[in-house]
Amino acid sequence: MNFKEQLIQYPILEIVAQASSKLGVDAYIIGGFVRDLILKRNSKDIDIVSIGSGIELAELVASQLGPDVHVSIYKTFGTAQIRQGDLEIEFVGARKESYNPDSRKPAVEDGTLQDDQNRRDFSINAMGISLHKKNFGELVDPFDGVRDLRKKIIRTPLAPDITFSDDPLRMMRAIRFASQLNFDIEPDTFDAIVQMKDRIEIVSMERISDELNKIILSPTPSYGFKLLYHAGILGIIFPEMVELQGVETKDGKGHKDNFYHTLQVLDNVSQHTDDLWLRWAAILHDIAKPATKKFDKKVGWSFHNHEEIGARMVPVIFRRMKLPLNEKMKFVKKLVRLHLRPIVLSKEQITDSAMRRLLVEAGEDIEALMKLCRADITSKNPEKVKRFLHNFDIVEQKLKDLEERDTLRNFQPVITGEVIIETFGLKPSKEVGVMKEIIREAILEGTIPNEFNAAFAFMVEEGKKMGLVQVE
Repeated sequence: MNFKEQLIQYPILEIVAQASSKLGVDAYIIGGFVRDLILKRNSKDIDIVSIGSGIELAELVASQLGPDVHVSIYKTFGTAQIRQGDLEIEFVGARKESYNPDSRKPAVEDGTLQDDQNRRDFSINAMGISLHKKNFGELVDPFDGVRDLRKKIIRTPLAPDITFSDDPLRMMRAIRFASQLNFDIEPDTFDAIVQMKDRIEIVSMERISDELNKIILSPTPSYGFKLLYHAGILGIIFPEMVELQGVETKDGKGHKDNFYHTLQVLDNVSQHTDDLWLRWAAILHDIAKPATKKFDKKVGWSFHNHEEIGARMVPVIFRRMKLPLNEKMKFVKKLVRLHLRPIVLSKEQITDSAMRRLLVEAGEDIEALMKLCRADITSKNPEKVKRFLHNFDIVEQKLKDLEERDTLRNFQPVITGEVIIETFGLKPSKEVGVMKEIIREAILEGTIPNEFNAAFAFMVEEGKKMGLVQVE
């Protein structure tokens, strides 16, 4: 199999070929770029393996590209990187690796192409394409990666226990590739993951979360989560999610399996957005249901206040999983806390007051919240789903009308604490806070518009009731 014609569209590869020839070394494209070329997927990362110094090859390539081309050199890892347009080309010398059982950091020594392909994680990532002028574009595929691509299988090049023992993160990478590509994991490979799942504990949480986020961003993320669950890895890295699994029945009354419900919500959201953090909100929206589950003989199972307790769990989970504790976490926390509010509104007579409060609390995230709430409708009864979605249409139109009329998305009462202090000659005190809350509630209830003159007059009247005297 030869890919000479496909490589012509990447002029930099001809420059790499010329530079390697000048140095008297063989060079190969290897890994994901080759896989994606065969799958006809777009790839912007090209890994070049040199049977010699990868850094030396990168420097020569950069010099031929022009004086403005920068080479990033990482001597510790023996790698170098060049950016050319939207391409990122990484150079490394072929190497052989050996591992200590308690570490993911290998002992590295120079090796052959075969050594380098042996150390790769999966057969579909171990294929190489020659850049030598005698056989430019020729595929080097010692582990039948092309066959596995055709069969849609993830398989390790060496015995899976060797591959996963060397680097346990590869167990998650196997699941990640299966989820991204919609491939199966070859049975012996998956059995090895099940047997060696505890080895994941030597991997840093940062690396685990990076792979987990890639699974979350895959087209149907539930597939990856089911593989993680059945392999036993999910229980190690994300025990709160596993606790959602299962159905308990008492007096003939059961509840839905909240693990599989959560996965359905995640898939539903994923059909409409690539936003990682909205997908995380889908994952965590019911995370507190195990902690709040109660049974009542009359009404059956309830999960009272799970949205509030779930919101409190979000920063705890993000901190442990080394996810960002910034605005992204606050966004997820907000959506978890509010995710029931539109659902409640869709069931009841809608009041402007309730709508205003939802708009104020959701702010700029109202569209994301509504996407999550729509995704949360997972009934097997199509008529019920249709009815709920229709009600959501009404809620959304009402929200839109209110937003256009009252401009509540970034709501701030026109009467500030400073105005209250100055009007009544007060110092910062409890009375100021009480008055601010009275004015805020009056605006949200629609008693007064959020306009200065009307709100000021209202404040003066409320001040009289509190025994406050306006300073002339």
